[in-house]
Amino acid sequence: MKLSGKALCLGDHIDTDAIIPARYLVSGDPRELGPKVMSGLDPQWVNKVVPGATILVAGRNFGCGSSREHAPVAIAGAGILAVVARSFARIFYRNAFNMGLLPLEIGEAAFTAREGDDLAIDLQAQRLINKSTGQILDCPAPPPTMLAILEAGGLTPFVKKSLSRR
Repeated sequence: MKLSGKALCLGDHIDTDAIIPARYLVSGDPRELGPKVMSGLDPQWVNKVVPGATILVAGRNFGCGSSREHAPVAIAGAGILAVVARSFARIFYRNAFNMGLLPLEIGEAAFTAREGDDLAIDLQAQRLINKSTGQILDCPAPPPTMLAILEAGGLTPFVKKSLSRR
């Protein structure tokens, strides 16, 4: 899997209520949630997203707070390709895979990205590249089962596909 896009940067401890406030949880539709992503931080933040060409870069503990599946759905619904973070709240990390969104955890590696930098993720080569600065970070790909879930578009399509083979 290879992805590339412009960086949109956030800090540490971005919680699920900042990602998608509770008042929008009346829908699970990515088309309805996407335009509201990060409105808990800034209602205009989503206007920075270029659908299909944006990679979110965050700090530590991204997706902390409640275990709402709506958070990764909103991120993907806005057209964000992946979230690169130093660390993720465990429930968000698993929910992201289940909803078909790549969470790439880089730990304390010295990777830097500024808003607007051109980034590339190559999971096969296990590299994160900042094409704007030339920085390359070796990072382990997610486990094969998680990649299979991502490639299927999330857990539900993965299970349907698996059951149809029987």
